[in-house]
Amino acid sequence: MIPLRDSVRPRRPPYVNWLLILINFLVFFQELGLTQSQLNRVFFALGVVPAKVFYLLKTGAPLEVLALPFFTDMFLHGGWIHILGNMLFLWVFGDNVEDRLGHFRYLLFYLLTGIIGSVAHVLANPASTVPIIGASGAIAGVLGAYLVSFPRAKVLTLVPIFFFVTLVEIPAVIFLVIWFVIQVFNGAASLGGEANPVAWWAHIGGFASGILLVKLMAPRPAFRW
Repeated sequence: MIPLRDSVRPRRPPYVNWLLILINFLVFFQELGLTQSQLNRVFFALGVVPAKVFYLLKTGAPLEVLALPFFTDMFLHGGWIHILGNMLFLWVFGDNVEDRLGHFRYLLFYLLTGIIGSVAHVLANPASTVPIIGASGAIAGVLGAYLVSFPRAKVLTLVPIFFFVTLVEIPAVIFLVIWFVIQVFNGAASLGGEANPVAWWAHIGGFASGILLVKLMAPRPAFRW
């Protein structure tokens, strides 16, 4: 299922969401100028490698060395499909979550859920030597926040039906629950197996943390007589 737009219009311009999308594309365009060997080194240095994380913990590495990849990994992408898919989801769902949280809280929320998603992946795959990169943990957090904030919204979606693709307006709660169930199913199937190219547990951790954090971080409505 590919979301195209939702039915909720934000009350104010989503400047932070636009900025995040711009930064992701600017970083990706820098990646395009690297050779595959250079790109692999960047991914290993700035992506989150679970086995490397535990090695650094064991050897008492400085906190900044340990923590940096949990921030930088969410701005790296492995190809056009990877970044276009992530940015489409962020474009469709992020503006309204920013509208609910406010600009600064939304930026903090985005970064926190991205970090929590990466931590979830590390805990689920402690021996993996494959770097995880991409904004999907943070975007999963945005989806979790959207689920509890705008469950009655509708999402115009491209849905494949056998050999055809059709446009369907789906309730946001159905779209997002189906999305999450797919992540959980694949995440459970990936446990104990070979390294998977998709960080399912980053999606699961990001989504769950998004549901919790948006409730804590959303400003309370002003009391009116």
